Parts: sequence; C-alpha cells; structure tokens
Amino acid sequence: MTSGQGNSDVVPGRYWHHLDDGRIQCDVCPRYCKLGEGQRGLCFVRARQNDQVVLTTWGRSSGFCIDPVEKKPLNHFLPGSPVLSFGTAGCNLTCKFCQNHEISKARQMDAVGSLATPDMIVQTAQQWGCSAVAFTYNDPVIFLEYAVDVAKACRAAGIKTIAVTAGYIGREARVEFFRHMDAANVDLKGFTEAFYHKLCSAHLEDVLETLVYLKRETGVWFELTNLVIPGENDGDDEFDAMTRWIMDHLGPDVPLHFSAFHPDWKMMDTPRTPAATLGRARDIALKNGLRYVYVGNVHDHAASSTYCHHCHTRLIGRDWYELSDWKLDEQGNCTECGTACAGVFASQPGQWGRKRQPVRLQASRNVAGNQR
Repeated sequence: MTSGQGNSDVVPGRYWHHLDDGRIQCDVCPRYCKLGEGQRGLCFVRARQNDQVVLTTWGRSSGFCIDPVEKKPLNHFLPGSPVLSFGTAGCNLTCKFCQNHEISKARQMDAVGSLATPDMIVQTAQQWGCSAVAFTYNDPVIFLEYAVDVAKACRAAGIKTIAVTAGYIGREARVEFFRHMDAANVDLKGFTEAFYHKLCSAHLEDVLETLVYLKRETGVWFELTNLVIPGENDGDDEFDAMTRWIMDHLGPDVPLHFSAFHPDWKMMDTPRTPAATLGRARDIALKNGLRYVYVGNVHDHAASSTYCHHCHTRLIGRDWYELSDWKLDEQGNCTECGTACAGVFASQPGQWGRKRQPVRLQASRNVAGNQR
C-alpha cells in the first residue's frame, strides 16, 4: 500500500469490511489490501479516508479516443463499429510487461485530470455515433463505482458498454460489475501460476474463476486475449493446456486472440514475439476445437479473419482493422451454408475502419456537476 491524498473526485467505495486489528480490507479484487487511515491500495485509486474505502478518481479520465471495436480486441461484437474508449489511472496488477504503463502505473492525479461524468460520456458517444463505450487503458475493476455509473447512463441511452479487463475481481464485486457490461475482453495473461506470480503478482485461479462465471452466470459477450511473451508463456505445452481448458470450461465459441509482445516497461530486453509463434499457438487452439482463433499486433489477413466453422467460408475479412468480406446474413448466419456464427452482430458491418480519433468531452462543468 501507499499513502497520500489526491485532488480527484472522491466517492464512497463498495466491497470492503473492517478487520479486528482496526484496518479495513478492500474486497474489490483478490489482492484484499488491508488499509490504515490515509493509506491507498496497490491500485492507488482506492483509499481509506474517514474510516471507509473511497474511490478517488470518480468522474476523472486520462483521455478519450474513438477506436474500432476490433482494437479492444473484439471481433464478434458489432464488427466495424466505432467505440468511445477511456481509462483512469492505476491498476491492481503489477505486470512487468505492461503496454499502458504511463496510465496504469500512474501515481500522480494529474494523469486523470479530464472531467468526465457519465452524462458527458454519453453525450460524446452520441455525438460521434459510437455504438459502445469501452473501459480500457487501465483495468475498470479498480474504478468499479465509476464504471457502473457510466454503464447505467449508457444503457439508458441505448449505448453498449465494454470492459477490457484482466478479470482479477472479487466474487461479490464481479456480480455487480458484469451485470452492467454488454461485452468484455479478458486478458488471460498466461496459464501457469508461476507466470502470474512472477510477472503480475497475482493468481491464475482467480482469473479462471471469473471466466467460468462469465460463461455460466451472465449474458456478457466476451473474448480472450493472450499476450505471447518469448521465454515466458510461449511453449506448446502451455498453449495446449490453456486451449484445452478453454474448450472444456468455456466451449468452442469463445474467440481467442494471440497477441504479439513488444518490449515495454520492465521487460525492454525481451524480444518481440515471432509471427511464427503466434501461428503455432493458433494451430494448437484450432486443433483443440476452438472455432474462432486470431493473431494480433502483426499483419496477417488470413489469421485475423473470421471463418465459418462448418463450411470454412470467410465470413469477415480483416486487414488490420479494415473489414473486407462480409458473408453474414441479418441473423448472423453464414450466407453460404446457414450455420450460425457466434457473436453479437448488426444487420450490416460498421464502416469506422482503422481510424483513431482523440476527442474532448464538450458538456459544461455546471451541467455535468449535477450528474452524481
């Protein structure tokens, strides 16, 4: 834990309890930080103030950008559509390979200086014709109360919400959190306890429990991402064990993205992931019965496209984030053989393409100040 106070909006937190020794335990994630007065959890944004746990970044963002939904990555959720993406600061994991560390490892509140209330976010999404709002760049689990408030406002306006998360969340907290989400991409960072312990200071089993919960207890559309790091989680045995587990516990229809690592944060000496490694991982996953397996962070038109698992027609072609082929009918079935493609599809693909559009929220502070 760390000590200190910030200048961001502070709201009461949920999911905590008092301990017999006078400390308070935060129960939002399995880290279960135990806090004395004035201390912050490892995530930095949840703190003990006035004998309760508070969230210190409600209504504050590190910035907004409109991305293609495929960048989350989500390949089976409203393909081609624009998504308003934002994050705050902090994280409840300590991944040495973090590729958003300027945000997730931020320890200064000026990293989240942009005022961003739920109604301001909804208004901006509507102005730009966004199909969804994505909580990304850092893990929304740690700003649960803020994410839920934004999700409620989005749902009331007919806008979807997407959580890009590591799935490291407590049992009670995840019920509320995912109840308000329409889609998620969950980082399954590796498939050994040793990997999670060494590189993330976390536990694999807690993430697997979240994935089983999502599949069995919710209607959230979710996809998985595995960042493949040379020398750490790139062995064939690990790919085999992971994809067999996915097949057995989640089924064949959950899309899996194998993404290439690039040197970053505390792993600058680790080389980039060879494209051949991603191809090998994809082959193993397909052999084990998964139907929708992709590669990311490399240019591979064939391995980034979606195919009918019955007749093998290319249903959705992808060149980076540009869509080409579209052979789904209005019900999301293959136009060649009628087999359903798992996912959430509109009658026609979106046309956003690969554009990345930074935006500023336009609502006035006086109007926005009444949104809590």
